[in-house]
Amino acid sequence: MKVRSANHAVVTGGAGFIGTNVTSRLVEDGSHVVVVDDLSRPGVERNLRWLLQTYGGRVTFERADIRDRETLRRVLPGARTVIHLAAQVAVTTSLDEPLDDFGVNAHGTLTLLEELRRLEEPPFLLFTSTNKVYGSLPALPLELAGSNRWLPVDPALRAHGLSERQPLDFCTPYGCSKGAADQYVLDYAKSYGLPAVVFRMSCIYGPHQHGTEDQGWVAHFAIKGSRGERITLYGDGAQVRDILFVDDLVDAMMLARENLDRTAGRAFNMGGGAENAVSLLEVLDLLAEINGEPTALSFEAERAGDQRYYVADSTRFRAATGWSPTVGVREGVERLAAWLAEEHAGKRSLRAVAG
Repeated sequence: MKVRSANHAVVTGGAGFIGTNVTSRLVEDGSHVVVVDDLSRPGVERNLRWLLQTYGGRVTFERADIRDRETLRRVLPGARTVIHLAAQVAVTTSLDEPLDDFGVNAHGTLTLLEELRRLEEPPFLLFTSTNKVYGSLPALPLELAGSNRWLPVDPALRAHGLSERQPLDFCTPYGCSKGAADQYVLDYAKSYGLPAVVFRMSCIYGPHQHGTEDQGWVAHFAIKGSRGERITLYGDGAQVRDILFVDDLVDAMMLARENLDRTAGRAFNMGGGAENAVSLLEVLDLLAEINGEPTALSFEAERAGDQRYYVADSTRFRAATGWSPTVGVREGVERLAAWLAEEHAGKRSLRAVAG
């Protein structure tokens, strides 16, 4: 493979939702981007097609599993930036297929780290971990505010969320595999000097997200709600998350790279923070307002490893880089809904032409 620019980046899982957005930003900033993806997740083919149609030769695609050493040895030399997103992303899938979950998330990440360690000048690496490394937080005292939102009893936690001082408590095979990868990345920064950063992410949402019931719940709710279809909530729906619009996440990624002297070798909780904390029911109310009709709901038991409350305290990252989210909940959800409507209209037009 010939890389067409000396300033090239590699994005593993680059045809996924976040991968598409970060690839777009890197290209717009002047990089040639090599997208490595096995295209196993539904919807990613459409994302890849959009990237190639939009950016042409500035994006190179390599269809490969993250454990494929030969592909990694071809694409990594000379890279200045590596964004590692390739992963098995669903807790439910990890419970059904724990060996495959471990293979992709833990073994795949270690394979990438070893290939980076071989390079004379290893590039900046950003690894996307998860808030699931903190477990289901069963000991966190919570109270139900009204009927639609769980909140911490501790006023400081309520105001700021959970910091990186929260003890790690891997839960579910997914939490274990991502947690192991999280710790390997930090150790390779320490043991081998890799310029690596870990983001322990909360709920990211935005354009190019083809959400499902198992992962990408904001987009899943928006898709089902726009179709008037019933949505199943696991638990009472009062679970709280700090949702973060993908543009703000990509801004944070670029700032982590620009401030390596303050970010390398560190893990950061990454989310929308207390100002963007919403319950599932509150997001459904907002979508009902956008769609002009209420959403039909059904309820099932809580799923393994679910957190009733998780809000990221991003004070550490803000102090290191000056970052803060700029897209509020209403604006972000409206932008996602508009993108989904445009995407649906485009698919409908293609079907009409084909017919």
